[in-house]
Amino acid sequence: MSDHTPDTGGQSDRLVSVEDVSFSYTAREVLTDISIAVDRGEYVGIVGPNGSGKSTLLRLLLGLHEPDDGWIELFGHPAGDFIDREKVGYVAQDVTENTKRMPITVKEVVLMGRFAHVGFGRITSADRERASEALATVGISHLADRKITHLSGGQRQRAYIARALASEAELLVLDEPTVGVDAESVDAFFELLADLNDDGMTILLVEHDIGAVITHASRVICLNRELYFDGDPASFAASDALDRAFGTNVRREDEVVPS
Repeated sequence: MSDHTPDTGGQSDRLVSVEDVSFSYTAREVLTDISIAVDRGEYVGIVGPNGSGKSTLLRLLLGLHEPDDGWIELFGHPAGDFIDREKVGYVAQDVTENTKRMPITVKEVVLMGRFAHVGFGRITSADRERASEALATVGISHLADRKITHLSGGQRQRAYIARALASEAELLVLDEPTVGVDAESVDAFFELLADLNDDGMTILLVEHDIGAVITHASRVICLNRELYFDGDPASFAASDALDRAFGTNVRREDEVVPS
């Protein structure tokens, strides 16, 4: 079980609860007895080797899989039955080839974030204004009329974050969003996440760049099928959790990165 016990100020501040969760694909157990909690306003980075169950954990949180054992709640409701999906903004790894071929503009992608609020109604001027505000927040207003297919990897990820903001998401879930993004854009991307967190957005990030997680996140979760660490970045960097999770010495003097 996680030893993370923040002062939540009330159960309403707990956005994610994972209790004793195990999950297997056929006969291969991917997660074993995982217990974590994420409270409103946190910036949590999840690290671990490839195949460690990080992305599977996100899919469980999103209700796309059901755990074999244990339970998961989003905003106090069972993840599989959670209906207020607009509260959770999900940004996956770089989009698939089919998505890249979508002949729609950036502002149309961002307006999709308003669909949950519109229902069977029509997009209003207020919805368009909300989308414009989201584009401005992520710094790509100038790209509003450009086709999503013509954006760089970093620009696309900003567009999908803007869509989450337009939906009025309270929890931003990102699964290795910097894969295929150039180094300069990665730095700007993490600055954006820091600004969003400063403004109150709760962030749950799976990221392969362990040094970036230690630098930017306020809390680190390290797993490889089981939970190896859950705490602040400084304590994580000083611990042997990463070495144990990866099964090898991956530490360097100035940072912690996979060898």
